[in-house]
Amino acid sequence: MTILDRIVEDVQAQLPARKRQVPAAALHNLVRRAPPCRSLTQALRQESLSVIAEIKRASPSEGIIRAQAAPAVLAARYAAAGARAISVLTEPHHFSGSLEDLAAARACVTVPILRKDFILDEYQLLEARAFGADAVLLIAAVLERAQLRTLQQAAASLGLECLVEVYEPQEMERIDWQLVTMLGVNNRNLRTFQVDITHSIRLLQQVPEPVVRIAESGLKTAAQLVQLHQAGIDAVLIGETLMRAADPDMKLKVLLEDMKGILNVYDT
Repeated sequence: MTILDRIVEDVQAQLPARKRQVPAAALHNLVRRAPPCRSLTQALRQESLSVIAEIKRASPSEGIIRAQAAPAVLAARYAAAGARAISVLTEPHHFSGSLEDLAAARACVTVPILRKDFILDEYQLLEARAFGADAVLLIAAVLERAQLRTLQQAAASLGLECLVEVYEPQEMERIDWQLVTMLGVNNRNLRTFQVDITHSIRLLQQVPEPVVRIAESGLKTAAQLVQLHQAGIDAVLIGETLMRAADPDMKLKVLLEDMKGILNVYDT
């Protein structure tokens, strides 16, 4: 069993208890009172490379990254440093996240919030919307084509946008492009957790217009961001590099300033 298989199995095992603890009807009541979602697609579709800055306390491959992370503080500082969206890990057992982290981040920023988790059930979409997400991650590697389509349609009915993530090229065969506004390619193999920065460039070249192209994971330097931008990628998702920095928001600000500096050199 791979790490990904184990995570998916754990999420499936936890869902019945979560549904008993907070019935879907209660979440629907929260959703009805929630403000409209902000568009992640529009926030990322800019001339310059957009950054989704991530709040992630831990991961199965790296262990504890930043145990005492304060989602409200980080989200506000990320947004002030130039992040066009915030990603919040909410999976509790392998990533030390929570829905409360999601709600805390939402309360402090006006940029879109992405719930990053292993979404397998429409109930999780209700959770996401009730706790303040504007969009959710759907991982094609853990969903059949019919499941992916059903979740996309259910998310749309709640006002949520979907960032569909792939790793293997054949996972694109599960995608109904009429339903996709954003596609992310994970540079980290979710089965082995090895990273290849060029992987997203190769796959995202196959993505049709006007889908927003997003490279995810393993990004550490401004030079990498420039390489992705010049390859036609619209946005990047950066988590561990920021979370390991002494000042995550300053790290983001420096990355963006250095990227701009490199691009200015190319333009002269």
